[in-house]
Amino acid sequence: MDGQFAAFLVAAGAAAVGISALLWAMRVTDGARGALQRWKDRSRELEDKLSRADAIFGAHPGVVLIWEEAVASVSESDWGAPKVYGSPLALASFLRFAGAAVANDPGLRILQGLSGFEARDATGAPVRLAQALTRLRREGSAFSLTISTSGGVYIEVDGRTAGARAVVWITDASVRGLEESGDRIESGHQVIARDPTSFLEMLAQAPFMAWRTSGAGKLEWANEAYLAALDSKSLDQAINRNLSLDHTAVDHARSVIESGEQREDVRKVALGGELRSLRILMLPVAGGAAGMAFDVTDADAAREQLSRQSKAHDETLNHLAEGVAVFDASKRLVFHNRAFEEMWGLEPVFLAERPTHAQWLDHLKERRRLPAHANYAEWRAGELALYQEAKLSEDLWVVQDGRTLRIARQRHPLGGLLLVFSDMTNELTLRSQYNAVVQVQKAALDRLHEGVAVFGLDGRLKLANASFSAMWGQEPTVLAPEMPFDELVELCQPLFHDRAVWAMIRARITDPSPEARQEYRGEMRRSDESVVTFLTRPLPDGATLVAFMDMTAARRVEDALRDRAEAFEAADRLKTEFVQNVSYQLRNPLQSISGNAEMLAHRLFGPLNDRQEDQVGAIMTSSDRLTKLIDNILDVALVEAGALSLELGEVNLKQAILESIELSASKASDTEVIVRVECPDNVGLIKADEKRIRQILFNLISNAHRFTALGDQITVGAERLNGVVRLWVSDTGRGIPYDDQVKAFESFQGGDRRGAGLGLALVRSFVQLHGGWVAMQSEPGRGTTVTCHLPVEAPLPLAAE
Repeated sequence: MDGQFAAFLVAAGAAAVGISALLWAMRVTDGARGALQRWKDRSRELEDKLSRADAIFGAHPGVVLIWEEAVASVSESDWGAPKVYGSPLALASFLRFAGAAVANDPGLRILQGLSGFEARDATGAPVRLAQALTRLRREGSAFSLTISTSGGVYIEVDGRTAGARAVVWITDASVRGLEESGDRIESGHQVIARDPTSFLEMLAQAPFMAWRTSGAGKLEWANEAYLAALDSKSLDQAINRNLSLDHTAVDHARSVIESGEQREDVRKVALGGELRSLRILMLPVAGGAAGMAFDVTDADAAREQLSRQSKAHDETLNHLAEGVAVFDASKRLVFHNRAFEEMWGLEPVFLAERPTHAQWLDHLKERRRLPAHANYAEWRAGELALYQEAKLSEDLWVVQDGRTLRIARQRHPLGGLLLVFSDMTNELTLRSQYNAVVQVQKAALDRLHEGVAVFGLDGRLKLANASFSAMWGQEPTVLAPEMPFDELVELCQPLFHDRAVWAMIRARITDPSPEARQEYRGEMRRSDESVVTFLTRPLPDGATLVAFMDMTAARRVEDALRDRAEAFEAADRLKTEFVQNVSYQLRNPLQSISGNAEMLAHRLFGPLNDRQEDQVGAIMTSSDRLTKLIDNILDVALVEAGALSLELGEVNLKQAILESIELSASKASDTEVIVRVECPDNVGLIKADEKRIRQILFNLISNAHRFTALGDQITVGAERLNGVVRLWVSDTGRGIPYDDQVKAFESFQGGDRRGAGLGLALVRSFVQLHGGWVAMQSEPGRGTTVTCHLPVEAPLPLAAE
């Protein structure tokens, strides 16, 4: 209650006291008639004022307690007896809180009853009512408290001094603000209820949050939705904790109270561990402010989602290669993407002005970017008339810069037209090129010797070349496109009647499973004694290519070659058997000749003259060479038959080299050629067949002797490197011609007339049996070097121990 009203109440009390004294004086004093009349008028005036004061007190919803003088001896148990002003109804409503009060005075009973409830000041701090009253009477300290009583009733107690008097206002704040004009509850200029009680009940059960705060920003009342949102168990708990939606709630309430105008805004508030969007309406009411909050989270989310979708839609359109433009119902440009701007070369300034459809067309015409028309005005009118057309079509525009654009039109959901422009220039060019390629491919297919047919996944013929028609004895006009596979089979049936093969080909064509979509090859022996092979191959587009090739001539050639190969094998087998048989049959007489010659040489049958000794020596030399030749022939036969095996053991390579050099000097001329050895003592042992190693060395040294003369030199060397032994024989003789080097290692291909040509062939065979390989380096007139690369240990799978 403001200061003017308090002063008015104090003055009214003083007037009542003065009137009583004046009436008493008039009864005991007999003054002059004129003076008596003045006092009567004054008394009537004061009675009128007192009547108005009583009426005002009767209309006030609370009670007023007044102590006329200040008393220094006041204590918390004795405040003195105040005078009570207020309507009987207000007095009765507050006496219900007296409870166990012992005082007889109504004012004191009210104060004692309210002292038993919790009281808080404007900051929310707890304060004892008795202490505040005592300080008011003693020191004149003003106070303003809010008392929470049982049943959700809130009492405001304000104490002030008026001169020497102490005045306390006690007001029920539970319904304050709901009685703006009598029993009318207004929001702005609209009446929203006439019964405060029913309106409070309605707000208490409302699905939205509603609350009321005092002028100091303290919570005074809230409905169930508000309490549930702030996790409060009761209204008392919410008031005691002064719960608010967020830290700005108090400032917003004060701004509403100060401005006297309602305020509405949307704020993010954390409720129940979740951030929610609330539309908050604050209204100024008597003594404070009232608020309502509506949860608009879903609406906000939907609005944001719509905004994001709209932005994403526009951004998506901006990334399209097609130009997009939207003209509204008034034929004005309201949207365009970047492709539209770039496609037509439009300036951003021009587009920012939102030109109409007609202005856009005129702008393009001025820059010669539209299709050429004999009557532009008529064509332009037809374009603008499409806004009224029920059915819209697509057109191709061939613009003057050589591009071909396809324009698609459709109704826009918000009215107007949506235009989509696609640059078809490259597509049409590619289509033309594609058609040309198809024609070239068809011409190429027709010139193939193979018969080619392509079938779709539905089993229908897509194309067939001329060779296919000729191969199956059909006219090209008979094989029509889209002919079913079964009809085609009926035409081919006379030449090949095996329906199982045709069914298998059909399955390869029409079965889409990965197992069936595999390349397959087969052969047909037709009734005309021709042989045709076929191939089914799946194509990327789901079609299947079936190619037929006449292999009759090739089969005949294959048969002839097969017969020839068999004849060669038989001849080779006979040759091997013949060589083995002849070699074996030659050994016995040769041994006899060698034995008799040796006896003659040892003069077992008597002395020989010089000529006889020379002849006997020639016989022994020839028989020795013949023996070696027979051994070589037998070895070659065994190698070619795959029957030669190695007998592996430890071989001293250097010793084998020295012994082979001694054995190779079969005649005096051999001793005239210097033979050098380049083999370190630590070359060590190797695991090999000693007999074959010696044979390799002997053949290489003998071969070197045949290509050398007096004054030449032969070098035999060996070295060990990383598990491999390099064994070589090098000479400084006449060398081997380049043409003969190619076949030097083949059987019976000697480089001169002094041998059968088996030495180097056996060298290669023996080295390969040991798991190695042979290389030759020779130059006519500069000698020859043959190098054998042998593993230190011959692999067991290649040799039998």
